[in-house]
Amino acid sequence: MYAKFFRLSLALCWALACGAAQAVPEIKTWVTTNGARVYFAQTEGLPLVDIRVLFDAGSARDGDKFGLATLTSTLLDSGAADLDADAIAQRLEGVGAVLSTGASRDSASVSLRSLTQPELLRTALAVTKAILLQPRFAEQDFERDKKRTLLAIQQREEGPDDVGGILFFETLYGNHPYAHPKEGNADTVAKLTRDDLVGFFKQHYVARNARVIIVGDLKWSQAEGIADELVGSMPEGNVPPTLAPVEPAPTGKTVRRNFASEQTHVFAGQIGMRMGDPDFFPLYVGNHILGGSGFASRVVKEIREKRGLSYSAYSYFFPFRQSGPFMMGLQTRNDQAAQALEVLQQTLRDFIAKGPTDEELTASKKNITGGYVLKLDSNSKLTEQIASIAFYDLPLDWLNTYIPRVEAVTKADIQRVFQARIHPDALQTIVVGAGQREQ
Repeated sequence: MYAKFFRLSLALCWALACGAAQAVPEIKTWVTTNGARVYFAQTEGLPLVDIRVLFDAGSARDGDKFGLATLTSTLLDSGAADLDADAIAQRLEGVGAVLSTGASRDSASVSLRSLTQPELLRTALAVTKAILLQPRFAEQDFERDKKRTLLAIQQREEGPDDVGGILFFETLYGNHPYAHPKEGNADTVAKLTRDDLVGFFKQHYVARNARVIIVGDLKWSQAEGIADELVGSMPEGNVPPTLAPVEPAPTGKTVRRNFASEQTHVFAGQIGMRMGDPDFFPLYVGNHILGGSGFASRVVKEIREKRGLSYSAYSYFFPFRQSGPFMMGLQTRNDQAAQALEVLQQTLRDFIAKGPTDEELTASKKNITGGYVLKLDSNSKLTEQIASIAFYDLPLDWLNTYIPRVEAVTKADIQRVFQARIHPDALQTIVVGAGQREQ
């Protein structure tokens, strides 16, 4: 019954969102007595609440035990307090709640979606609290998920796209904590023990290292009670040290990997920008024109439409807490790889030298601002946006000023930041495909 009502509520939420643009709610923030920072946005009309607890506990905190953060996050909901995985699933399903865990390079998270009816929310919060404070990390669960992780690592070696992506990060970041894949490598994961996970959890899943995001049809006093319930008895702990800045490579490099595949996968890029970067908006709008807007982007027009060299071509910025990558990529026939890479590089050089046209800039701004409401059209999407604000310490008015700051970007801004920040001769390039002479 409750699950059915929950699905109906989600459908209604989507219908309301599509019917009218929603104003961005005010974000209120405070710090709990034990040091966790809370962000709350009140939405109205539907009895739903989305809660996310974020920790600075992503794979960049692995140390030399690559895969530790991800495996720790994976096991959180495998058993907690007196509940095993089946009991956790049954209790949540019984009240129509959904819980998930996850880890990225920067962060680890526990997310809950629940109805706000008191007796239903009470049960969902109790289960989430147990996961946050008393995960079991049972030996048999640890061994099972460790084997699953090792199998996934083995399988990723079978795909040229995965192989190329891993090589790209390793080449770009060298010895920096962002370099290794968040799932780890076979040799590092094989050495992990249950005690490693317990130690990582005790060190990083603490109040002062937590951000709590609450979005839903609640009063402030209710949100305050939820935060206290979930993290109020969590150990204070300490914030981990700031990650080292990323040092960009001064010169370009090409790494080739022979792979028995029908297509060659190409990745090319350099160190890009961090979250909150002062050049964020001109870089973002500029890249939307260059390669981030699908079929309307320059790289697609030059590589696919004009020359038929690739079905897929793109460029992206991935901002992290420290500088994330700027990455361009494509897939093409093995015998066209050299030509496709040359066109990709030349398209970047031309864009840096001349900047966008008036028509490109106008179209890009309309596309970005016109689709902006879709980033905020549901409780879960709003939670995602506020989570970024919370974790990366962005201004609380970030969502309100987003469109004006996009519209304020000029051609001169784009040309200035791309010429200052993106250097074609320093691109780190990965080529994976049949017939490649390995370097």
